[in-house]
Amino acid sequence: MSFNNFKPSLTGVTNLPVERTSIKDKSYKFNMKRFILTLTVAFISLSGFAQVKGNISGKLVDGGDKRVIASATVSLLKLKDSSIIKTDIVDGEGNFSFENIQAGTYFVTASSIGHLKTYSKGFVIDDSHTTEQLGVLQLKGEDKTLATVTVVSRKPFIERKLDKTIINVEASVSNAGNTTMEVLEKSPGVSVDKDGNISLKGKQGVIILIDGKQTYMGAQDLANYLQSMPASNLEQIELMPNPSSKYDASGNYGVINLKTKKNRVKGFNGSVSSTYGRGSYGRINNSLNLNYRNGKFNLFSAFSENHRRQNQTLLIHREYFTPAGSPDKIFDQKVDLLKTRNSNNAKIGVDFYATKNTTVGLVFSGYVNPGTQKTTNLAYLKDGTGNVVSILNSPSMQKEKWENISGNFNVRHSFDSTGREITADLDVLQYRNRQEQQFLSENYSPLWVKQSYDELSSVLPSKIKVHSAKVDYVQPFKKGLKMETGLKSSYVTTDNFAGYYNIIGGAAVQDNYKTNHFIYKENINAGYVNFSKEFKKWSLQAGLRAENTNYTGKQFGNPIHADSAFKNSYTGLFPTMFAGYKLNDKNEFGFSYGRRISRPDYEDLNPFIFFIDKYTYEAGNPFLKPMFANVFELTHTYNKFLTTTLNYTHNRDMFNEYFEQLGYATVVRQNNYGSINELSFALNAEIKPFKWWTMMPYAEINYNEVKSNVYGYDLQTKNTGFSANMNNQFRFKKGWGGELFAAK
Repeated sequence: MSFNNFKPSLTGVTNLPVERTSIKDKSYKFNMKRFILTLTVAFISLSGFAQVKGNISGKLVDGGDKRVIASATVSLLKLKDSSIIKTDIVDGEGNFSFENIQAGTYFVTASSIGHLKTYSKGFVIDDSHTTEQLGVLQLKGEDKTLATVTVVSRKPFIERKLDKTIINVEASVSNAGNTTMEVLEKSPGVSVDKDGNISLKGKQGVIILIDGKQTYMGAQDLANYLQSMPASNLEQIELMPNPSSKYDASGNYGVINLKTKKNRVKGFNGSVSSTYGRGSYGRINNSLNLNYRNGKFNLFSAFSENHRRQNQTLLIHREYFTPAGSPDKIFDQKVDLLKTRNSNNAKIGVDFYATKNTTVGLVFSGYVNPGTQKTTNLAYLKDGTGNVVSILNSPSMQKEKWENISGNFNVRHSFDSTGREITADLDVLQYRNRQEQQFLSENYSPLWVKQSYDELSSVLPSKIKVHSAKVDYVQPFKKGLKMETGLKSSYVTTDNFAGYYNIIGGAAVQDNYKTNHFIYKENINAGYVNFSKEFKKWSLQAGLRAENTNYTGKQFGNPIHADSAFKNSYTGLFPTMFAGYKLNDKNEFGFSYGRRISRPDYEDLNPFIFFIDKYTYEAGNPFLKPMFANVFELTHTYNKFLTTTLNYTHNRDMFNEYFEQLGYATVVRQNNYGSINELSFALNAEIKPFKWWTMMPYAEINYNEVKSNVYGYDLQTKNTGFSANMNNQFRFKKGWGGELFAAK
């Protein structure tokens, strides 16, 4: 259901004509004004079915001294069967109101701690009587002395909804001293590899959101950020293998939304934590949270500092063959990396409760993450029989510093007590990164006699600017039908310079073969509509999202390379559907379908070569097309403790790493291969052998089949994988607890 013919053009690249041209897809022209007009007309038409039937209002005071009771709860009930229609809390003046009430006969009850419940008279709402003023209701003090009662309520660690799985972070006693990345690793269906790449149900390509907003960070930078973010800042983790149309369609394998805390306790309060852990090296996490809330304002802040060191070893073996197929060269390489990271994060914001129904918020956040990487790199070049021909020693040193600052302005307005509301967000983000690298290359004979020596340095500054605006509207209708709709537009600009310099006689001479300057601009416009409704045993949800993507890339030239440019524009439709059925008290079933897209990153499109070491380069592919996926999922929950999931995903235009030979060096770039079919089956349970012990086992089997064309050959590969983990939580007396986690 995509209206795209991907036909970008590239000029100025080696072995291609220097003439600068670009072909823009014109097979389908997306008219955003027409789309917005259509969506608005549909919205106005649908809103016409939800006209106000009746309004009810009144005031509550203490029956003794006539003072206002600001904490009283008021409920609207049907007179016929006393079923509750709406519940509200009085404002600071003791007033309450119910709006958009359908025709019927009702009465109101009011209650507050230390008072007896009071009841209003019965009244009728109909076409001739649409307003009911109940006047002043009095709550009388309760003379009876009550014994002290302590009510303890705990949220479950895992909650399952129609379109998501929710992890309540505070429900795990051990999360207090962990990082966000460590909490993710223990979440059902989530795995994190040694490089910090996050998978959901065995599949990479997951989009990570923070409070519903994209991070726009690369995989490694996002991993560093999550490793420095204390879990104490989190309230919930939402796992959505198949998110609704309300969310961006990017991410073929779903969305993980990290919801941070907002303290709702009045007055001044805060918390401080410090943790230390050790593997091969020690790591430290420190955090401070402060909050102040009064009647109109809520001020909140969070600060954290993280220090960690980690090592990694890579063993690389490459074999080269003659055209006849006999062994020609063998390349063996060992790389040892030692990484050090220091992360400093800060967040400060304010919520202003302008009226009972309107809240305005402002949030600023930022981080400074300096780091270093030391690398030892020893390679042996051998002939076809395994005899050493030459030895290469190429150590390197890298320093980098990531800086980020972002601002968010948000408004939320509730029109009435039915749930009709509108929210708007404006976000501005800026990322800066500066890397400095030093490379040494020492070439030795098989007897370790030095034959040559090269020194290379580089400076790689980059800047990312993001502007994003969105508005969302919720409209409830009769009989439980609810509509959600919204618009969003984002603009991203990246400016990347890679300057490489050969050190000759102590002087730096620019290497024009490696040096490059790349600017990438992307604009995505989106609109969606989503409907949901619950019946006696059924829960249904369906939506449609349209996304229009436009991007341009320019590679600036130098004395040996000409300028090059490319651009593209395409539009896609992304339907979603969810259905839930409750057969009985012990069996619940669910089904979901969604269409997703994975867009290439700007690094994947940059055609220039990035130097890693003397025999390994990375390069982008400007002809890379987006990958589309159709995702189907079936779930069954038995007795609210055992959940089984069957997931099927079909991807087309799959892109992945592609290896090319450039002499003895290997160039790694992304390329579209073909299609992939993926099937997974998962079991997740929550078992309580004792009141103080909760077991949460998870097991998953994955099968994938890839059909591709590589190096001119049609290939078909199949693979089956298995993973499992067990999370044990213990709650002892006097507030003590523990956790035991194991994974395979």
